[in-house]
Amino acid sequence: MTDLFAGNSGGGSSDGYDASSIEVLEGLEPVRRRPGMYIGGTDERALHHLAAEVLDNAMDEAVAGFASRIEVALEPGNRLTISDNGRGIPIDPHPKFPGKSALEVIMTTLHSGGKFSDKAYATSGGLHGVGVSVVNALSSETTVEVARNKEVFRQGFSKGHATSKLDKVGDTPNRRGTTISFIPDTEIFGEKARFKPARLYQLARSKAYLFAGVEIRWKCDESLIKDDTPAEAVFQFPGGLADHLAEEVGERPCATTDFFSGKQDFPDGQGSVEWAVAWPLYSDGAYSYYCNTIPTRDGGTHEAGLRGALVKGIRAFGELVGNKKASGITAEDVMAGSELMLSVFLKDPQFQSQTKDRLTSPEAAKLVENAVRDHFDHFCTANMDRGKALLTYTMERMDERLARKAEKEVKRKTATSARKLRLPGKLTDCSEAGPESTELFIVEGDSAGGSAKQARNRKKQAILPIRGKILNVASATAAKILANQEIADISLALGCGIRENCDPEQLRYERIIIMTDADVDGAHIATLLMTFFFQEMGPIVKNGNVFLARPPLYRLTAGGTSHYAQDDAERAEIEATVFKGKKVEVARFKGLGEMNPKQLRETTMDPETRSLLRVTLPREYEQQAGVKDLVDRLMGKHPEHRFAFIQENASALDEEAIDA
Repeated sequence: MTDLFAGNSGGGSSDGYDASSIEVLEGLEPVRRRPGMYIGGTDERALHHLAAEVLDNAMDEAVAGFASRIEVALEPGNRLTISDNGRGIPIDPHPKFPGKSALEVIMTTLHSGGKFSDKAYATSGGLHGVGVSVVNALSSETTVEVARNKEVFRQGFSKGHATSKLDKVGDTPNRRGTTISFIPDTEIFGEKARFKPARLYQLARSKAYLFAGVEIRWKCDESLIKDDTPAEAVFQFPGGLADHLAEEVGERPCATTDFFSGKQDFPDGQGSVEWAVAWPLYSDGAYSYYCNTIPTRDGGTHEAGLRGALVKGIRAFGELVGNKKASGITAEDVMAGSELMLSVFLKDPQFQSQTKDRLTSPEAAKLVENAVRDHFDHFCTANMDRGKALLTYTMERMDERLARKAEKEVKRKTATSARKLRLPGKLTDCSEAGPESTELFIVEGDSAGGSAKQARNRKKQAILPIRGKILNVASATAAKILANQEIADISLALGCGIRENCDPEQLRYERIIIMTDADVDGAHIATLLMTFFFQEMGPIVKNGNVFLARPPLYRLTAGGTSHYAQDDAERAEIEATVFKGKKVEVARFKGLGEMNPKQLRETTMDPETRSLLRVTLPREYEQQAGVKDLVDRLMGKHPEHRFAFIQENASALDEEAIDA
C-alpha cells in the first residue's frame, strides 16, 4: 500500500505548504477580507446596502408593532444615523459570552440576533443574522445608543471590534429605542465613496410605503445636497402601496382607470401580502418586489404567485365573455408594460443570497396566488367594461408577442442564407456596399419611382417605390401587419428588424428618406409611413435615421429665371421679393412624376441643393409618451378620437386660412 504521507514525516515541508499556512479568521475579519460575499461588492450599491441593513432592523421593530417612528439623518463626514423608538437592543449580559452584553455580541458576531425564531419577531428581513454586524465590520466608526427602562447606554465600535465598554450615559423618562450611527470605512469602499442623499431619501420613502403604520423622518445636512432632494421630510402613507403607485403613474392614461390593489392575510398566521398593479398605455414596465420590507429586485417565488394569479384570472375572464383566443394569454402578456408593487410578510423567509435579491421560499408562490386570485377575479367581473378594457390590452400584447415570435422564425430560416440577401423586387439598390453615406428613398408610385431612378446618384442612393397609401399599423393587428406586402418590402430593404428586434446597427442605409408628393395625399402617405417607423422601428427614429424630403409644389419662372416654392406662402414671398411685379409663369407640380429627372435631382435629391426634415423623438420619457398618445389618438382604432381632435383644432385651421 502506498504511503500517502511519504516524505512528509517531519514537522516542516519542502514546498512551503504546512500547518502554518492555514489561517483562521476570527470575529468579523472574514467580512473585511471578502465584503462581496456579504453585501455584493464594494461599489456604490454595496455602500448603500449598509444603510438598508440598519434601516431594515428598525423597520422590523415597526412591523412587529413596537416602533412607530424611524429617523434617518445624513451628516457631514459621511456619517449616517438611523434611530427608532422601538424596544431597544438588549443590553444585559449574554449567557453564552461571559463579560459581553447582548448588544456587543450582536454588533461583533456573525449569525447573532433575535430573528432565528418567532419569539422576538413574527416576521423579519431574514434569518442570516449578519446585517448590523457586517455594517460594523465595514465601518471605520460605529456608535450605538440604546434607551431601555428609562436609561440610556452607549458603546463604540470600529472595523468590527468594540472600542469602548457599554456605558450608561444618562436617564431618560420618555425616550426608548435604538440609535446607530456609522461611517463607512474608506479602506473598503475607497476615499471618494459617499452616501447619495437622493438615494437615501428614496430608500426611506419606499420603506414608509411598505408599512402604513410607520412614520419615517428624513434629514440631511444642506451642504451635502447637490440636486432637488429635500433637506427634511416626513413620510407616512396610510394607503400603502396604492398611494405609491398612484404617485408613480401620475396623470398617464392607463388601460383601466382603476388600479388593481389590495391586502390579504395568509391563513394560519403565515403572513400577509399587499399589491398594487396599473397598466399605463405607454410604459416599458416597472416592477418592485419586497419581502418583509426587503427589496427583492430579482423577484422570486412571491412574484411567481402574482404572475399565476393574473394570467389565470384574465384567461378565466376571457372565457367568461366568450373570447376563445384568451386561452393563449401568457404571464408575459398580462405583465408586459404593467407597473406593479408587491410586498409580502413571511415567517422565516429564504433568500438566494445574503443580499436578498431573490426570494426562494417555496410556499410563497401558492400563498400569494391564492390570496390575489379571488381579488383579481372580482376586479375584472365587478365592472365588466373595466375587465374588457384590460382583456383588450392584454390581447394586444399577445398579438405583439406572437408577431415577434413569427419574425424570429423568419429570421432563423434566412440566417443560413445571409450571403444571398433577399431584397424586394421593386428595390433599385445603390452600388455602395456599406451603409455609410447611403440613402434609401421611399417614393410614392411607380411614376415618381422612375424619375427618381434617373435622378439619383447610383453609388449612394437607392429607390423603393411603394403603391400609394400603406397599411395604417396603428389600427391593424400584428398578423395583418406581417401579411402586408408594402410593409414586408420596406422591412426587407432596411434589414434591421422590427419592434424589439429592431437594431439600428443592422440598418442597410444611413438615411431613410420619405419622398411623397407635396399635397394632401402625399402628406397622408408620409404620415402613414412615419406611423409605421414610430411603432415598428422606433430605435431608428430615435437614432435620427428617418427623414422627410421637401419637394416643391410650384416652379416660378420670369425672364428666364426659375425658382421653386414649397407652398403657397413661399410662392407669394418669391413673387414679392424676387420677381417684384414681373409677369410670373407659375407651374404647379401635381406629383413627383411630373418633374423631369433634372428638376427632381436639383430640388429634392441632391444633397448640395435639397432640404430635409429629420424625424426623431424627444429624449424625455414624458414627451415620448405624449407623442405615443398623439399617434394613438390620430392613427389608432378609435375614430372618435380623431373626430374630437378635428373639432378641437378646426377653428385654428380656419383662422390660418383666413389670414392666408
